[in-house]
Amino acid sequence: MTLFFSSHRRAMLAIAVASALLAGCANPHGLHTSNHMLDANSLQAQDTLKNAHLSAANWPKTQWWQSFGDPQLNHLIGDAMASSPDLQVVNAQADKANAQVIAADAERYPDVDLNAGITRSRIAKVDDPLLQGKSYSTLRTANVGLSYTFDLWGGKKDAAEAALGQARASELDRQASQLTLAANVTRAWNNLNLAWTNADLAKQAADRANGIAKIQQQYVSAGLTSDYQYKQALSQQKTAEATLTEAQQNVTDAGIQLSTLIGKGPDYWHSLKPAKLNVPTAALLPGSIPADLLGRRPDVVAARWRVEASAKDIAATKTEFYPNINLVAEAGTRSLLGDALFGAPSRFFNVGPSLSLPIFDAGKRRADLAESNANWDLAVAQYNKLLISSLGNVSDTITQLQSIQDQLAQQESADQLIHSSWDDLNREYTAGLRPYLDVLTIQNQLIESDQKLAALKAQQINLAVVLIEDLGGGFQNSETAPHS
Repeated sequence: MTLFFSSHRRAMLAIAVASALLAGCANPHGLHTSNHMLDANSLQAQDTLKNAHLSAANWPKTQWWQSFGDPQLNHLIGDAMASSPDLQVVNAQADKANAQVIAADAERYPDVDLNAGITRSRIAKVDDPLLQGKSYSTLRTANVGLSYTFDLWGGKKDAAEAALGQARASELDRQASQLTLAANVTRAWNNLNLAWTNADLAKQAADRANGIAKIQQQYVSAGLTSDYQYKQALSQQKTAEATLTEAQQNVTDAGIQLSTLIGKGPDYWHSLKPAKLNVPTAALLPGSIPADLLGRRPDVVAARWRVEASAKDIAATKTEFYPNINLVAEAGTRSLLGDALFGAPSRFFNVGPSLSLPIFDAGKRRADLAESNANWDLAVAQYNKLLISSLGNVSDTITQLQSIQDQLAQQESADQLIHSSWDDLNREYTAGLRPYLDVLTIQNQLIESDQKLAALKAQQINLAVVLIEDLGGGFQNSETAPHS
């Protein structure tokens, strides 16, 4: 019975050891990816975009900012492209990716080294056969060494192509960053102009409040009104002055933000002058969304290249499970006598081909392949997310633009009416025909109307920039993109 249990334990131990060995064996069985790439045509947007003005020619131009008709904006974007630290970071990353392509491609070729040396030595007494310890020698060597790992399964080629795909993606990141930078500068410049407009409106409101306060003071002096109405007008004047101070600070804040974005010092914006940007009159869209969006946005194309690079990385990782042949060779000369260094007796060579076959690695290669599969799934998920958000952003922006256009038409009519009412009321109030309460009411309405109109115009320009950015900013893929 004891023998039976002992044999049983040995059998169980053998099974456990065998299981552990099998778990650590180098084979890719059972490892695979799980995600899949979305088809852009499967994302429906016809109903959302049914009221948009569609045209095959409405893709943005490369230098789209020139359509706003402002030479200062052109100069600002030029400075940003030359000075922005954010763009410098992306440029360095693209250069790094290109260097990695060279390094990965170099792995496909042999390493050849040339070595030469001379060594002067004195032999210790214990190493001297004659036990004198006074022997000296000079060893001269010169040799060429070669080492090469054959790419029997194409793994090194796949690794080089994976690096190339990542480099192409990094180059597209550079172009996407240029687009983002140009869009951000345009919006920051538009926001500075809005701040200037609001400061002008606040100055006008302060002047109106100051004028009314003077009239109220005259009425009090003439006994035509009470101190209460004068104090109310004076309070309105102080409030308007505080609003003006805040508006002027907003100008400074917007100017510094623009300067920082461009990569300049905080005084950079001081030389700029207020400008009026051309306002788009309609929300125009290309007629080939969403299909052509794949090749029109640099970030989407970059995401596709990363998926392709991840697939090549998987292929390269799989070859690590297969046998391979390494070759090491060396030839040269070695001599203790200088005049005999290149003689036939001093010459030597050796060649050593070897075969490597992975058998057990405690699961390292399987972990590497699982990581490569996960990287591919991650790249696909990021591509799908970007594709969905891209189309969603276009749809959202176009509907917002349509709404802003309607709001602008209504607000412009309202603003014209309120200004006309103010002109009439101001004349009647100056002539003593209207009470101050009427003036106070319409004055507040006038300020709110002017500010809302300015904000809507600025928002329309910002949304137009967002739409240009969503549509790729004039980017056209010059390289053959990977298949989606």
